[in-house]
Amino acid sequence: MAKYSTGGSSGGGSGGSCELCGKSSDALTEANVAGAQLRVCSNCASSHNDNAKKTQSRSGGDDGRDRKKKAAQNAAKASGVYDGDSSHWEKEGTNYDDDPLPYLVTDYGETVERARQDEGLTRDELAAELDVPENDLLAVEQGRANQANVGGSLIEALEDRLDVQLAESR
Repeated sequence: MAKYSTGGSSGGGSGGSCELCGKSSDALTEANVAGAQLRVCSNCASSHNDNAKKTQSRSGGDDGRDRKKKAAQNAAKASGVYDGDSSHWEKEGTNYDDDPLPYLVTDYGETVERARQDEGLTRDELAAELDVPENDLLAVEQGRANQANVGGSLIEALEDRLDVQLAESR
């Protein structure tokens, strides 16, 4: 079995042996296999031709981005951060200018979670008391306030209610 093109296949005709599997064929095609141009049979061309794989990926084949996006969405749904409905953000956008998130202290999420537990409150009880979505409170406790677009007003409310410092300075 040939590992690379020797240039000695049947002199430009369509017959000869596949340079990958050695099978005799009257219909060999050119294929790029690991950087080498080889004359291969149709079976080897369909499974080893790097050019065909690249074309298939560009023309709608899954190049990994769709899978990564779906995996991130599934993880967010499982953690309760994202419920699958983005219409709120699409219609209203974010309120960065109206309610900016301050610079937060290191380990602010653990600080909030510990203070909430010390107060004997569950996450849903505290969220109801502050009249905020439980997902926003979860994002703060997990240290993801910035990624979840949590506003500075929630941070201030948590500081006041739990008597903790979450912002670096005011």
